[in-house]
Amino acid sequence: MSHPSRSTDGSAGDADYASIGVVYRNYRVADPRIAAFVHAALGDARTVLNVGAGTGSYEPTDRLVTAVEPSATMRRERPIHLPAAVDACAEDLPFADHSFDAAMGTFTVHQWSDLAGGLKEVRRVTRGPVVILTCDPALLRTYWLYEYSPEAIETEASRFPEISALAGGLGGVTRVTRVPIPFDCTDGFNDAYYGRPEMLLNPAARLACSAWSFVAPAAVSRFEANLARDLADGTWDARHGHLREQECLEGSLVLVVSAPRDRHP
Repeated sequence: MSHPSRSTDGSAGDADYASIGVVYRNYRVADPRIAAFVHAALGDARTVLNVGAGTGSYEPTDRLVTAVEPSATMRRERPIHLPAAVDACAEDLPFADHSFDAAMGTFTVHQWSDLAGGLKEVRRVTRGPVVILTCDPALLRTYWLYEYSPEAIETEASRFPEISALAGGLGGVTRVTRVPIPFDCTDGFNDAYYGRPEMLLNPAARLACSAWSFVAPAAVSRFEANLARDLADGTWDARHGHLREQECLEGSLVLVVSAPRDRHP
Protein backbone atom coordinates (compact mmCIF):
# COMPACT_ATOMS: atom_id res chain seq x y z
CA MET A 1 0.00 0.00 0.00
CA SER A 2 1.41 3.42 -0.93
CA HIS A 3 1.55 6.31 1.49
CA PRO A 4 -1.25 8.85 1.24
CA SER A 5 -0.28 12.39 0.32
CA ARG A 6 1.54 14.04 3.21
CA SER A 7 2.59 17.62 3.98
CA THR A 8 6.18 18.71 4.53
CA ASP A 9 5.50 18.21 8.25
CA GLY A 10 4.38 14.67 7.50
CA SER A 11 0.75 15.27 8.42
CA ALA A 12 -1.42 12.90 6.45
CA GLY A 13 -4.72 14.71 6.92
CA ASP A 14 -6.15 18.01 5.81
CA ALA A 15 -5.00 20.10 8.81
CA ASP A 16 -1.58 21.75 9.09
CA TYR A 17 -0.12 20.33 12.30
CA ALA A 18 3.12 22.20 11.77
CA SER A 19 1.19 25.24 13.07
CA ILE A 20 -1.48 23.53 15.18
CA GLY A 21 1.00 21.29 16.96
CA VAL A 22 2.88 24.13 18.66
CA VAL A 23 -0.13 24.94 20.89
CA TYR A 24 -1.72 21.51 21.00
CA ARG A 25 -0.06 20.33 24.21
CA ASN A 26 -1.14 23.48 26.04
CA TYR A 27 -4.86 23.13 25.31
CA ARG A 28 -5.42 19.46 24.44
CA VAL A 29 -4.59 17.82 27.75
CA ALA A 30 -6.17 14.41 28.25
CA ASP A 31 -9.05 14.62 30.70
CA PRO A 32 -8.81 11.77 33.23
CA ARG A 33 -12.59 11.27 33.31
CA ILE A 34 -12.70 10.79 29.57
CA ALA A 35 -9.52 8.69 29.68
CA ALA A 36 -11.26 6.29 32.06
CA PHE A 37 -13.78 5.42 29.31
CA VAL A 38 -10.99 4.79 26.79
CA HIS A 39 -8.86 2.68 29.10
CA ALA A 40 -11.80 0.59 30.32
CA ALA A 41 -12.73 -0.20 26.72
CA LEU A 42 -9.23 -1.62 26.11
CA GLY A 43 -10.10 -4.40 28.55
CA ASP A 44 -7.18 -6.56 29.63
CA ALA A 45 -5.06 -5.79 26.55
CA ARG A 46 -1.33 -5.61 27.32
CA THR A 47 -0.11 -4.49 23.90
CA VAL A 48 -1.89 -1.47 22.45
CA LEU A 49 -1.47 0.36 19.15
CA ASN A 50 -2.26 4.08 19.32
CA VAL A 51 -2.99 5.31 15.79
CA GLY A 52 -2.68 9.02 15.06
CA ALA A 53 -1.21 9.28 18.53
CA GLY A 54 -0.27 12.95 18.38
CA THR A 55 1.27 14.16 21.62
CA GLY A 56 0.12 11.07 23.49
CA SER A 57 -3.21 12.18 24.92
CA TYR A 58 -5.15 9.29 26.43
CA GLU A 59 -2.31 6.80 26.02
CA PRO A 60 -2.30 4.37 28.96
CA THR A 61 1.00 4.21 30.85
CA ASP A 62 0.40 0.78 32.40
CA ARG A 63 0.47 -1.15 29.09
CA LEU A 64 2.92 -1.66 26.25
CA VAL A 65 1.92 1.06 23.80
CA THR A 66 3.18 1.47 20.24
CA ALA A 67 2.35 4.95 18.99
CA VAL A 68 1.99 5.86 15.31
CA GLU A 69 2.01 9.52 14.27
CA PRO A 70 2.76 10.96 10.80
CA SER A 71 3.30 14.59 11.88
CA ALA A 72 6.91 15.43 12.77
CA THR A 73 5.73 18.37 14.85
CA MET A 74 3.40 16.23 16.93
CA ARG A 75 6.06 13.55 17.39
CA ARG A 76 8.46 16.16 18.76
CA GLU A 77 5.80 17.44 21.19
CA ARG A 78 5.33 14.06 22.88
CA PRO A 79 6.34 14.09 26.58
CA ILE A 80 9.59 12.32 27.41
CA HIS A 81 7.85 9.74 29.63
CA LEU A 82 5.98 8.35 26.61
CA PRO A 83 7.55 6.11 23.95
CA ALA A 84 8.70 7.77 20.75
CA ALA A 85 6.12 7.50 17.99
CA VAL A 86 6.63 5.58 14.76
CA ASP A 87 6.45 7.75 11.64
CA ALA A 88 3.60 6.07 9.79
CA CYS A 89 -0.02 6.55 8.70
CA ALA A 90 -3.12 4.58 9.63
CA GLU A 91 -3.53 3.62 5.98
CA ASP A 92 -0.11 1.90 5.83
CA LEU A 93 0.85 0.37 9.17
CA PRO A 94 4.30 -1.29 9.28
CA PHE A 95 3.23 -4.21 11.46
CA ALA A 96 2.39 -7.86 10.92
CA ASP A 97 -1.17 -9.18 11.08
CA HIS A 98 -2.61 -9.49 14.60
CA SER A 99 0.38 -7.77 16.22
CA PHE A 100 -1.55 -6.06 19.03
CA ASP A 101 -4.07 -7.05 21.67
CA ALA A 102 -6.00 -3.82 21.08
CA ALA A 103 -5.84 -0.57 19.16
CA MET A 104 -6.99 2.94 19.97
CA GLY A 105 -7.35 6.28 18.27
CA THR A 106 -8.49 9.56 19.79
CA PHE A 107 -9.63 12.55 17.71
CA THR A 108 -7.85 11.14 14.68
CA VAL A 109 -10.16 9.38 12.21
CA HIS A 110 -11.32 12.69 10.70
CA GLN A 111 -7.71 13.28 9.61
CA TRP A 112 -7.29 10.04 7.68
CA SER A 113 -7.16 10.56 3.93
CA ASP A 114 -8.51 7.03 3.28
CA LEU A 115 -10.88 6.14 6.10
CA ALA A 116 -11.84 2.71 4.81
CA GLY A 117 -8.21 1.81 4.14
CA GLY A 118 -7.11 3.02 7.57
CA LEU A 119 -9.83 1.09 9.38
CA LYS A 120 -8.98 -2.06 7.41
CA GLU A 121 -5.32 -1.69 8.37
CA VAL A 122 -6.07 -1.13 12.05
CA ARG A 123 -8.29 -4.20 12.12
CA ARG A 124 -5.63 -6.22 10.28
CA VAL A 125 -2.97 -5.63 12.94
CA THR A 126 -5.30 -5.94 15.96
CA ARG A 127 -6.42 -9.18 17.61
CA GLY A 128 -8.98 -7.65 19.97
CA PRO A 129 -10.96 -4.44 20.39
CA VAL A 130 -10.44 -1.26 18.40
CA VAL A 131 -11.36 1.78 20.50
CA ILE A 132 -12.02 5.12 18.80
CA LEU A 133 -12.80 8.37 20.61
CA THR A 134 -14.40 10.75 18.15
CA CYS A 135 -17.25 13.16 17.58
CA ASP A 136 -20.53 12.07 16.06
CA PRO A 137 -21.29 14.56 13.27
CA ALA A 138 -25.02 14.01 13.82
CA LEU A 139 -24.69 15.52 17.32
CA LEU A 140 -22.56 18.57 16.55
CA ARG A 141 -25.33 21.10 15.98
CA THR A 142 -26.88 20.73 19.42
CA TYR A 143 -25.45 23.63 21.45
CA TRP A 144 -24.74 27.34 21.35
CA LEU A 145 -21.60 27.34 19.20
CA TYR A 146 -23.68 26.51 16.13
CA GLU A 147 -25.56 29.78 16.69
CA TYR A 148 -22.35 31.83 16.78
CA SER A 149 -20.18 29.98 14.27
CA PRO A 150 -22.13 27.68 11.97
CA GLU A 151 -19.01 27.67 9.79
CA ALA A 152 -16.89 25.96 12.48
CA ILE A 153 -19.59 23.40 13.24
CA GLU A 154 -20.35 22.65 9.60
CA THR A 155 -16.63 22.21 9.00
CA GLU A 156 -16.46 19.70 11.85
CA ALA A 157 -19.59 17.92 10.68
CA SER A 158 -18.16 17.53 7.19
CA ARG A 159 -14.83 16.14 8.46
CA PHE A 160 -15.88 13.68 11.17
CA PRO A 161 -16.97 10.37 9.64
CA GLU A 162 -20.41 8.94 10.25
CA ILE A 163 -20.48 6.37 13.03
CA SER A 164 -21.93 3.83 10.59
CA ALA A 165 -18.82 4.25 8.42
CA LEU A 166 -16.57 3.48 11.38
CA ALA A 167 -18.61 0.43 12.35
CA GLY A 168 -18.77 -0.84 8.78
CA GLY A 169 -15.07 -0.31 8.16
CA LEU A 170 -14.02 -2.16 11.30
CA GLY A 171 -16.53 -4.97 10.96
CA GLY A 172 -17.19 -7.19 13.93
CA VAL A 173 -19.53 -6.14 16.71
CA THR A 174 -19.63 -2.42 17.48
CA ARG A 175 -21.01 -0.53 20.43
CA VAL A 176 -21.23 3.25 20.69
CA THR A 177 -21.28 5.13 23.99
CA ARG A 178 -21.83 8.85 24.48
CA VAL A 179 -19.10 10.18 26.74
CA PRO A 180 -20.09 12.97 29.17
CA ILE A 181 -17.95 16.10 28.80
CA PRO A 182 -17.06 17.61 32.21
CA PHE A 183 -17.56 21.33 32.77
CA ASP A 184 -13.86 21.76 33.60
CA CYS A 185 -12.67 19.41 30.85
CA THR A 186 -8.93 19.77 30.30
CA ASP A 187 -9.11 18.64 26.68
CA GLY A 188 -9.98 21.72 24.67
CA PHE A 189 -12.07 20.48 21.78
CA ASN A 190 -14.99 22.75 20.91
CA ASP A 191 -17.65 21.04 23.03
CA ALA A 192 -15.36 21.23 26.08
CA TYR A 193 -16.09 24.96 26.32
CA TYR A 194 -19.86 24.57 26.43
CA GLY A 195 -20.03 26.46 29.76
CA ARG A 196 -16.86 28.53 29.34
CA PRO A 197 -17.51 30.51 26.16
CA GLU A 198 -14.79 33.05 26.93
CA MET A 199 -12.17 30.41 26.11
CA LEU A 200 -13.17 30.41 22.46
CA LEU A 201 -12.26 34.08 22.22
CA ASN A 202 -8.66 32.96 22.73
CA PRO A 203 -7.05 32.41 19.30
CA ALA A 204 -4.61 29.84 20.71
CA ALA A 205 -7.44 27.77 22.17
CA ARG A 206 -9.19 27.83 18.79
CA LEU A 207 -5.99 26.89 16.99
CA ALA A 208 -5.85 23.67 19.02
CA CYS A 209 -9.22 22.72 17.46
CA SER A 210 -8.29 21.93 13.86
CA ALA A 211 -11.71 22.85 12.44
CA TRP A 212 -11.04 26.54 13.08
CA SER A 213 -8.08 26.49 10.69
CA PHE A 214 -10.59 25.97 7.86
CA VAL A 215 -12.89 28.86 8.82
CA ALA A 216 -12.45 32.01 6.74
CA PRO A 217 -10.89 34.98 8.59
CA ALA A 218 -13.98 37.12 8.05
CA ALA A 219 -16.19 34.45 9.65
CA VAL A 220 -13.79 34.15 12.60
CA SER A 221 -13.84 37.93 13.09
CA ARG A 222 -17.64 37.93 13.01
CA PHE A 223 -17.73 35.12 15.58
CA GLU A 224 -15.35 36.97 17.90
CA ALA A 225 -17.26 40.24 17.63
CA ASN A 226 -20.70 38.70 18.19
CA LEU A 227 -19.65 36.48 21.09
CA ALA A 228 -17.66 39.25 22.80
CA ARG A 229 -20.63 41.61 22.48
CA ASP A 230 -23.13 39.10 23.84
CA LEU A 231 -20.88 38.18 26.77
CA ALA A 232 -20.35 41.85 27.62
CA ASP A 233 -24.04 42.82 27.57
CA GLY A 234 -25.36 39.61 29.17
CA THR A 235 -27.14 38.25 26.10
CA TRP A 236 -25.17 35.00 26.09
CA ASP A 237 -25.86 34.37 29.77
CA ALA A 238 -29.54 35.15 29.39
CA ARG A 239 -29.82 32.46 26.72
CA HIS A 240 -27.21 29.94 27.81
CA GLY A 241 -26.05 30.86 31.29
CA HIS A 242 -27.51 27.66 32.78
CA LEU A 243 -24.62 25.82 31.12
CA ARG A 244 -22.22 27.49 33.56
CA GLU A 245 -23.90 25.44 36.31
CA GLN A 246 -24.13 22.19 34.36
CA GLU A 247 -21.60 19.61 35.59
CA CYS A 248 -21.33 17.85 32.27
CA LEU A 249 -22.67 17.90 28.73
CA GLU A 250 -23.77 14.98 26.61
CA GLY A 251 -22.53 16.53 23.41
CA SER A 252 -21.00 15.03 20.32
CA LEU A 253 -18.24 13.03 22.04
CA VAL A 254 -18.63 9.28 21.56
CA LEU A 255 -16.60 6.14 22.12
CA VAL A 256 -16.78 3.57 19.33
CA VAL A 257 -15.61 0.08 20.34
CA SER A 258 -15.41 -2.69 17.75
CA ALA A 259 -14.67 -6.28 18.74
CA PRO A 260 -14.00 -9.10 16.27
CA ARG A 261 -17.02 -11.36 15.93
CA ASP A 262 -15.01 -14.44 16.92
CA ARG A 263 -14.04 -12.74 20.18
CA HIS A 264 -17.42 -11.29 21.03
CA PRO A 265 -19.29 -13.16 23.79
